[in-house]
This record gives sequence, structure tokens and C-alpha cells, in this order.
Amino acid sequence: MYGVVTRNADEVEMEPFDLGFYEVKDVTGRAAAPLPNAVNMVSCFGDNAAASENPDLVPVDERGEPATRDRDYFDWAYICPTHPEYREGLLEIIEDCATENDDVRLDDVGFPREGFCRCDRCERLFAESDREDRGDWRADVITEFVADAADRVPGRVLLTLYPDPYPGHLRARAGLDLDRLAEHVDEFVVPLYDTEYATTYWLETIARGFRSRLGGDYDVHGAPPETPFSLELYAVDVAVDDLIHAAEVAETYAKDVFFGYDANNAAAALRRKDADAREGEVHRPE
Repeated sequence: MYGVVTRNADEVEMEPFDLGFYEVKDVTGRAAAPLPNAVNMVSCFGDNAAASENPDLVPVDERGEPATRDRDYFDWAYICPTHPEYREGLLEIIEDCATENDDVRLDDVGFPREGFCRCDRCERLFAESDREDRGDWRADVITEFVADAADRVPGRVLLTLYPDPYPGHLRARAGLDLDRLAEHVDEFVVPLYDTEYATTYWLETIARGFRSRLGGDYDVHGAPPETPFSLELYAVDVAVDDLIHAAEVAETYAKDVFFGYDANNAAAALRRKDADAREGEVHRPE
């Protein structure tokens, strides 16, 4: 199955896509009303606007440095996952999305990176917890949030992952414990973005890594992962032939393939891919 990820409501049912994802809240803080004919997406702890309006929402490291987009390694500003009012607001947005469509996708879930957050609230909550290891406590925080969100979604819950399948990395980086999250999530989505896809060996390596990490056989002809995962490709200004090649690699390992932020280019690639496949068919007499 092929899907499109878009901020444009008129593209969610565009041919030849089987599924449309609609950004109800993105990392800029932009908000839109959820749609009944799309899987609505919510950027949870990435929010430039909220961070700019209220710096107290932003996670800090032990030196007090904030996780904002003007610092190295951060493409957008983050919000501390333990902030109670912000979390409650997120859950309300997720409820609104689930009212329009049973399925919801959660984006940007987790702490910003290793070392976050050391705000007074996080320090207090960690001290009050029964955890001795901060990594265990961070995983508790994120798992509990995802569980709360999933309780509000009557259909399927999809969760976006940072593209690092190496064992333990997502937990150490963001507090994402995949084994525990799998109890609440129906499907993971891994964005593998490139502006060219001139080579795809790296895409195959990461895809195989996630297939193995999520419980599937390393051999693509073997058992699939216990928790399905799909791959999301970047479609903006990517040459059609290169996008087709990337999609062919992705669909070998993933359940589905989604295309981000240029529906027209992605649609052109899929139509060309379908035409090439039909031209290659050989019909023999019975």
C-alpha cells in the first residue's frame, strides 16, 4: 500500500495513493482541523511556536541549555514531555483527531536527545519515582504518554520513529522503549529522508535493521516483524526514477511505503512505476 503525507486537505484522497496522512499539528506549531478522510497526524513534543511563546516549556540539559532549533543537532524546538498542561492539551488534540477518524499517527514523541530533560520538574519527578536509572524513568514517561494517547484512539495507533534501529539507541536517545511501546502501538513509521536517493544501500541497511529489531526475520522472505513498520520517503524535488528505485527498496522490507510533502511528484513516480511493471509483463497462451 502507498500513502501520502501532506498539509493539503485536497491531497489526502489523491490518486494513486491508498492512504492519506494529514498534519493537524506540525513542528512549526501550525494547527489545522482534523479530517474524517485521513489518518490525522500530531507532532507531539516538537513545537516551535509554543517554545517561542513560553520558554519554560522547553527541555534543558544539565547546563541549562535549551533544546531549541538555534542549537546544533536540533531541527526544531522541543517541549518537555513531563509538562502537565502541554501533555493534556496534546491528548485533547488526539481525541479531536480520533473523533474524525479512528486512526491517528503520533509524530515527534520522546525526549530531544540524551541528557534531556533536567528542568526542576523532571528532577523532582525522577527523584520521586521508584527508578534509580534516569533512562528507565525517561522510558516510563514516554511509554505512559503513548499509552494515554492510545486509550483515546479507537482505531490504529501509528508512531513515528527516529531512523536508528541499533539496539538500545532509541531508548537512550529519546526514551523510546520499542518493546514496551509495541504494547500500545499498531504500527511504527520510519522516515528515511533524502533529497536525491542517488544511492540506496543505506536505505536498505536501515530498513533491514528495523525489520530485525522489531522481531522479523533478517531474510525478507521469512516471518514479518511482530509489530509492522512502514517507511516514509521524501518526495520534494526528487527525480522520479530515483524515487521509484527508493520505493522498490523500501517496499521489499516494509509493510507500506509513504511519500512526504510532494503528492504530485510521488504520484508521478507511482504511475511510472506501475507503467514500467505492466510493460514488463509477459502473456503466454494457455
